[in-house]
Amino acid sequence: NVAAGQKIAFARAGARLIDGRSGESVVLKLAKIRGVESSGMVCSEKELGLSGEHEGILVLAADAPVGTPLAQYLGDSILDLDVTPNRPDWLSMVGVAREVAALTGVAVREPEHTYEELDDPAPARVSVEIADPDLCSRYVASVIEGVKLGPSPSWMQERLTAAGMRSINNVVDITNYVMLEVGQPLHAFDFSAVGGEKIIVRRAKEGEKLVTLDGEERELTTDMLVIADEHKPVALAGVMGGADSEVTEETQTILLESATFHAPNIRRTASRLKSRTEASTRFEKGLSPELAIVAAQRATKLLVELAGGRALHGLVDNYPEPVKEVRIDVTRRRLEQVLGIDLPTSTVREALTSLGFGCKWEPPEHYHVRVPYWRTDVGIPDDIAEEVARIVGYDQIPTKNLGGDVPPAIPQPLRDLRERLRDALAAAGMQEIITYSLTTSEDLERVLPEGQLDQLLKVVNPLSAEHEYLRPVLRGSVLRTLAANVRQREGEIALFEASRVYLPKRGELPEEQEHIVGVVTGTREDRWGRSSDEPVDFYDAKGYVQAALKVAGVEGTFEAAEEFGLLPGRTAVVSAGGAKVGVIGQLHPSVASSFGIDQDVYLFELVVNHLLPAVQAGVGYAPLMRFPAVVQDIALVVDIGQPAEDVSKLIERHELVRAVQVFDVYEGEGVPAGRKSLAFSVTYQSAEKTLTDEEVARAQSEILKSLSDELSAELRG
Repeated sequence: NVAAGQKIAFARAGARLIDGRSGESVVLKLAKIRGVESSGMVCSEKELGLSGEHEGILVLAADAPVGTPLAQYLGDSILDLDVTPNRPDWLSMVGVAREVAALTGVAVREPEHTYEELDDPAPARVSVEIADPDLCSRYVASVIEGVKLGPSPSWMQERLTAAGMRSINNVVDITNYVMLEVGQPLHAFDFSAVGGEKIIVRRAKEGEKLVTLDGEERELTTDMLVIADEHKPVALAGVMGGADSEVTEETQTILLESATFHAPNIRRTASRLKSRTEASTRFEKGLSPELAIVAAQRATKLLVELAGGRALHGLVDNYPEPVKEVRIDVTRRRLEQVLGIDLPTSTVREALTSLGFGCKWEPPEHYHVRVPYWRTDVGIPDDIAEEVARIVGYDQIPTKNLGGDVPPAIPQPLRDLRERLRDALAAAGMQEIITYSLTTSEDLERVLPEGQLDQLLKVVNPLSAEHEYLRPVLRGSVLRTLAANVRQREGEIALFEASRVYLPKRGELPEEQEHIVGVVTGTREDRWGRSSDEPVDFYDAKGYVQAALKVAGVEGTFEAAEEFGLLPGRTAVVSAGGAKVGVIGQLHPSVASSFGIDQDVYLFELVVNHLLPAVQAGVGYAPLMRFPAVVQDIALVVDIGQPAEDVSKLIERHELVRAVQVFDVYEGEGVPAGRKSLAFSVTYQSAEKTLTDEEVARAQSEILKSLSDELSAELRG
């Protein structure tokens, strides 16, 4: 298409272009072509990165000034906006224009949407049935005959390219252009591929499949919304069209779709199929049903003008439950409370009307505000105050010092206790983790008995399969995190989580409790912080629990018990103030294995709600001990079934004993069969004097006699 006198895009040697064959960025070099040295190149649109067109060169307008840099001639300002999730209207040129107009005081020029129509009515050619109005609140269709597929005008291609979209053909480009212009996704069907001249918006049927425009065969599930004809699905609603109904060069009649779909359903479908598109991004933020008809009219106009189409009369509009216009009454006093300033009535009205709101002032106090259809984020009086503040300018609102009395803090003993326990465990050397309150059924099945699995609290619209259930226990989440740490780390791993759990109650809202779950595994560190070969055991986990209870100001007791998921014989219930407050034990190997952990794991669980009464009842004062303590270790041989807790309690009965700590359990060589060795660290202290060696020896002798008489314990030689 090269001709004399054309104004063209010329690239000199050294310019960076797009290779027309490979699509990669290359630097143009000097070359000889048929023996003639070439110092540059006349460029196509593809080589300039403007579109995929490579059949001919880019021909510029006859009045294009020769010698002007192409970027300057074609150039336009491109704004990269970071849009908040609550403002889908900002994902459009018109939406941004409304904001700019409000700030600059100029009027918005809305896109034209009037066009010539044929006499034949569109509703006579096609009907629309919405089988699931909860997932599709409005469906608008337009029928355009005589469409000629071809390239889009250069101005449209350039605007699409600037917005990061590839030009395909005039029909597809128009749907994309209108989406960028007004914010409503559209889709064009080849009308001849729609069987029965009927559109049905319904849930997919079990086992249905659809080949989408990207060539992928998608297996559909019953919670996905599809656009179907009388025989089969032709599109995945709000995500992507079907390949069988794609517009081609043979297409003569187009069915144009402009619909409003349920945002969470589109988000879930796009996520499950891993197919987030420009359309799904907009739908999942929530669009107004009123926008559907605006976009349909605008796109139909462009198809008539740029694709040679002839539009049938009217639109097919199925709108089962029209959304009522949002009206909000806000008082002058409320605006002053929120903004901290009493703005003149005229200022408030000007700010709101500049954004498209209707505002009527009713003296002496009320504003009656009508919210425009595109502002789906506005619903309460404080939203109105925010809009006024944005337009007036936060810098125009004077700073005021806080006045009045500071309200007293509201006591929250449960929260305070949880924080104290968290601090205690962290200070003892554990690492805190934070995981989601939502979990999977697989994790819960591993840590809960079968009888509790039918009571799980399932979320109606989960974001993913990994976040389907509110967790009634923390164990699954903590063990999953532990498994990830075991794969990456060596040495001792001690993790805990303090969070809320949700216990199901039939016919009522779930009971919320504060729980703490900790896990310990690996090998101990020596006094220098280096990993040793000595594995952690039950008493490491018990030590962490005792450290937490000590900070809480209560004394816990540990008694042998059985607990689902923990190893029998190595499990104890934790009690305080006469009530069960938790459990501690070795994780059953089968449970550990289900999480991919092949080493011993020790777990403890504290119910903060149950611990609180014991903490509140045990608050008191004890003077600090003035005299030094004496610490001695003793190793005892006891029956193999003898709980260490019973031995500790008997030792603690002596008046001079202040603390007892188990630090070793041994069975094997040197210990008689049926017996085991327990090693204790015993702290002796008197409130009245410094103890002598003789007094400590006498106390130890008395303790050993009691142990021998009551528990048949012997001092290990």
